[in-house]
Amino acid sequence: MGSIDKEVEVEIAPFVRIYKDGSVERLMGAPIVPPSSQDPETGVSSKDITISQNPPISARLYLPKLTEPTQQVLPILVYFHGGGFCIDSAFSLNETKYMNSLISQAKVVAISVEYRLAPEHLLPIAYEDCWAALQWVASHSIEKGINNKDPWISNYGDLGRLYIGGDSAGANIAHNILMRASTEALPGDVKIFGAYLTHPFFWGAEPVGSEYRVEREKQITYTLWAMVYPSAPGGIDNPMMNPVASGAPNLGGLGCSQLLVSVAEKDLLRDRGILYHKAVKESGWKGEVELIDVEGEGHAFHILNCETESAKNLIKRLASFLLK
Repeated sequence: MGSIDKEVEVEIAPFVRIYKDGSVERLMGAPIVPPSSQDPETGVSSKDITISQNPPISARLYLPKLTEPTQQVLPILVYFHGGGFCIDSAFSLNETKYMNSLISQAKVVAISVEYRLAPEHLLPIAYEDCWAALQWVASHSIEKGINNKDPWISNYGDLGRLYIGGDSAGANIAHNILMRASTEALPGDVKIFGAYLTHPFFWGAEPVGSEYRVEREKQITYTLWAMVYPSAPGGIDNPMMNPVASGAPNLGGLGCSQLLVSVAEKDLLRDRGILYHKAVKESGWKGEVELIDVEGEGHAFHILNCETESAKNLIKRLASFLLK
C-alpha cells in the first residue's frame, strides 16, 4: 500500500514528511532535468560528473559559450543550492535555469554541488560534502593532485579567481566553508577570492528586528534546524546556524577578500542577513563586503522564478560581482 497507510513521525511543511518506518517523502522541489550540451536560451553547456564515489558526491558543471575557446581563462564558481538542507538538487529545473542565466552573464566555470540531504544524511554531512567538493576543485592546481581532473576546470578555470556562492541553506554552507577556509588550507594553497550569500539561512534564540513578531519555537527555522542537525551543540545558537552567537568564532577570519550578502524585503530571514553583514563589517575583517536589499520580494524569489524583472536584476548584480 502507498504512504496513505503509513504512520507519520514528523512533518515539516512544506519540506518533508518522515514516517515511522524511516521513509522520507519530500513535499516540494522542482523536477530533475538532464544537463545540456548547449542550452538553447543562453548557449551555456552543462554536464554531470562524479566528484567522489565514497562518500558519494556529484555535481553539475557549467561552461559559458566561449568566443575564443583556446585563449579564455575564466573565474571558477563553486555553488551550493538551497532547500533547507533537506530538499532540492543541483540537477533540478529551477537550479539549472538559474545557473544557466547566471553563468551566461558572469562568464565563469561553475560547479553546482549535489551534496547529501537530511534527514537521511544529517548535518554536518552536507558541510563535509561541500568542503570535499571545494577541495576537489582546488586540487586541479596541483599537477598530480587527483586522478579525476575535469578538462573544463583544467583548461578554462582560473583558480586565482575562485568564488563560492549559495542561496538560503546553500548560503549558510558557503559561510561555514569560509570559516573553515580561515583555519584549514585548500590543496595547492588555493584561496577563495570572493563569496556571495543570498538570503542566508541563519537564525538564533534571541529575536532580531521584525522577528519579535513571530512565535519563535514554532517557526520553521527552529523545527527545520532541529530535524537536519539534532546533535548540534547549542541547538539553534550553534555558530553554524547563528554566526553572531555568544562564543561564535570571530567573523574577522572569513576566508575570502570579497563578500556580497543579499536579502529580500518579505523574507523572514532578512534581518538575520542584515545583522550578518553588519557583524562582518564590524569584525575587523580586512575584505570588502556589500549588501543588496531587494524590495517587494520574498525568499529565494530569483530561484523560484528567474524570469521576473526582479530576478533578472539580482542575477545581473550577482554576475557583475563574479566579474570583479
